[in-house]
Amino acid sequence: MRFAVVAFGGSNCDYDTTHVLSDVIGVDCDRVWYKDGLKRSYDAVILPGGFSYGDYLRAGAIAARTPIMNQVKDHAEKGGLVLGICNGAQICAESGLIPGVFTINAYPKFICKPALLRVETTESPFTNQFRPHEVIHIPIAHMEGRYVPPEKKDDIQVAFRFCDKDGNLAPEANPNGSHENITGVLGGAAQNVLAMMPHPERASEEILGSTDGRRIFESMIHNIQDRSD
Repeated sequence: MRFAVVAFGGSNCDYDTTHVLSDVIGVDCDRVWYKDGLKRSYDAVILPGGFSYGDYLRAGAIAARTPIMNQVKDHAEKGGLVLGICNGAQICAESGLIPGVFTINAYPKFICKPALLRVETTESPFTNQFRPHEVIHIPIAHMEGRYVPPEKKDDIQVAFRFCDKDGNLAPEANPNGSHENITGVLGGAAQNVLAMMPHPERASEEILGSTDGRRIFESMIHNIQDRSD
């Protein structure tokens, strides 16, 4: 089993994500510089957080048009797992890997804080280690994280929504104004793409205050193992 974490100019969570996968969970994981391309086969590709190309144009817009993203999209079309985190989620949206877009927060400022999420499905490759409607703790750090759906909203497959401690989708529990509190969107024929604004790598060790994010990576591993059996 092998994971790739793709680093763009301006990525700043690539080493954190690689550390969690390699040192905490123990998965074979490569940090791949985007200009080098995917030179090996991978079971999962992760697009980490940061500010690729300084968020010029639109967040994720330039990175989405780099040659490596053609490989990432091909990987997804073949059923490989793709996880986009924060800036990586914006890249997924700009690449058409998930429906809709992530745009500037309703209150147009950078938000960095703990967040509560409600798990909306346990049937995806990224959420099979959770309970239905479980409330989990994963922090956010973004200025352009407000999810706006496409006109045809029926196509949206939701993985996570912002919520309060009781799992309610209250307006005050929605820190960025996302449509219907959505903060994790699935894509791909087999729900094999997840674009999420919260940072699971920042909630993968006890010292960070939560290990809920680790279960997203463990769900991916469980899915890959199931498919290989």
